Amino acid sequence: MRNRHFLVIVGLAIISWGAIIYYLFLQRPQGKSKPYNLQLEVERLGFELERQYQLNFELLNRVRHLRASLTATNDSQEAGGQVGVEVGQIVSSAAKPNVVIAVLVFGCNRVTIQRNIDLLIKYRPSKEQFPIIVTQDCGHTQTAKVIQSYGDQLTHIQQPDLSDITVPPKEKKFKGYYKISRHYGWALNQTFRHFNHETAIVVEDDLDIAPDFFEYFMATYHILKSDPTLWCVSAWNDNGKEGVIENDSNLLYRTDFFPGLGWMLTKDLWAELESKWPKSYWDDWMRQPEQRKERACIRPELSRTKTFGKVGVSNGLFYEKHLKFIKLNEKYVPFTQRDLSYLKKDNYDVQFVKKVYDSPIVTWEDLKAGKVTLEGSVRITYHTKETFKKLTKLFGIMDDLKSGVPRTGYRGVVAFVHKNRRVYLAPPADWKGYDKSWS
Repeated sequence: MRNRHFLVIVGLAIISWGAIIYYLFLQRPQGKSKPYNLQLEVERLGFELERQYQLNFELLNRVRHLRASLTATNDSQEAGGQVGVEVGQIVSSAAKPNVVIAVLVFGCNRVTIQRNIDLLIKYRPSKEQFPIIVTQDCGHTQTAKVIQSYGDQLTHIQQPDLSDITVPPKEKKFKGYYKISRHYGWALNQTFRHFNHETAIVVEDDLDIAPDFFEYFMATYHILKSDPTLWCVSAWNDNGKEGVIENDSNLLYRTDFFPGLGWMLTKDLWAELESKWPKSYWDDWMRQPEQRKERACIRPELSRTKTFGKVGVSNGLFYEKHLKFIKLNEKYVPFTQRDLSYLKKDNYDVQFVKKVYDSPIVTWEDLKAGKVTLEGSVRITYHTKETFKKLTKLFGIMDDLKSGVPRTGYRGVVAFVHKNRRVYLAPPADWKGYDKSWS
């Protein structure tokens, strides 16, 4: 039996290795693709080899685990019990191949969109599984030429309504947000109605992506589809700066705050939002309780996207003080080989509440001064909006709230790291919900 398992593992490794080499060196994009870049191919090969090594290592551990637990499993079944799967344990050898997730890239007049598209093509595992649609506003010729240079590697669509928008006088300097909202509404409608996709990942043209960007979304797709208390998956951590996060690429959470910046939604959600899509500020509109309806998003500890666009409609809002310090994940995590059912509300809430409110309460003064001698996580309690904002500023995390919901917050709790210790900034245990006036 051992020899059989060993031969199976070796055989899978050889087949996978051969498939990778065949794809990278014999199946280069055809048509109007960009000129062959040896350096890019070498980087891709290195990434794929590293990924395959990790998958083979995980597979070997899975075989060892099954062999070691076979007796315990049989005993449990005989007793009428069920054997659960631990969080993060390997549960399958590959993602379901029939799932297609469109990648909708929003562009306007930045030729640097090339940087974003290059990474998307570099890291996507399959052109068929992740078709890229680049939607362009503004009618900028040079940007259009850059997009069109990728040939059949993507689909280029252009927002046809380039007319001016009439806005209230006090909103004149924010006209760009009105045009963005118009573009988003049109492009999402094209994606779900014209192209008839069931799911899409929304990406802006100024985002870098992590090596496991597609793996992350493929794995969380099934959770999003099966849990009605979720309405999006985001690649972004609003508080994802070095020093206030744990350097663990495996960590995923639920959040009540809509993060954006690389996020996945379904056709069903678009059917719900389409008829009432706002004229401006679409992201803050998404954060209103009338749209959120007490649903949550999944987000990572280490962001799978990072913005490089300092110049834009927001004129660098938050960029110099915050966004440029966001840490982009660099480690590939084979999420599709993991059981992520712990992210479903019924499983997640019990463990989350217990972990937060079992953590001892400390004062911010003692924590900042290094006087807390307890091991493990701690909790700091806030009761008012003013206290919350004061504490977030003290610890270097974002202090703004939208419709009463803090960035990264879940059940009112914002989790971060201070001097390598997990800290929960939390309301009292009898918390009654978000106060919309806290904005």
